[in-house]
Amino acid sequence: MNIRACEIKDIPSLCEIYNHYIEETVITFEEKAVTTEEMSRRVNSIQQSFPWLVCVRDNEVVGYAYASTWKERSAYRHTVEVTVYVKHSGVGKGVGKALYQALLELLKPADYHILLACIALPNEASVGLHEYFGFKKIAHFAEVGRKFNRWLDVGYWQKTNENL
Repeated sequence: MNIRACEIKDIPSLCEIYNHYIEETVITFEEKAVTTEEMSRRVNSIQQSFPWLVCVRDNEVVGYAYASTWKERSAYRHTVEVTVYVKHSGVGKGVGKALYQALLELLKPADYHILLACIALPNEASVGLHEYFGFKKIAHFAEVGRKFNRWLDVGYWQKTNENL
């Protein structure tokens, strides 16, 4: 496994990974597939301030993770949101852990106090991954999303930079 910064050549693979979750699951609340143009815009925007990493195994992108702004107001500047997606056929094979390990190492020296993760519930795999890295559940919002004709909950998990 090789973890590295996302490059333009990775964009189609990112779309493939993410669009599976859009079209087949309630893991993301997006409902329309993301184009390569839109994904490229997102990656470029995030990489202006934060890391966006990919995991490559056997010359194939099998997952990605990134940090991003949690809220726009200046007082939130010490809080970031972290996100990870693993190719559905690679879940449970250490890709998510490898990506988060690398991402958290990059964030450790930065001036961030809190890392947040938003998880659509239920999602035992994501909860387990975040709790493995010391994130603690701090909020639960019931029925805040609707996809595939069902109401969905969201939870927030939090970790302080001192505990990275």
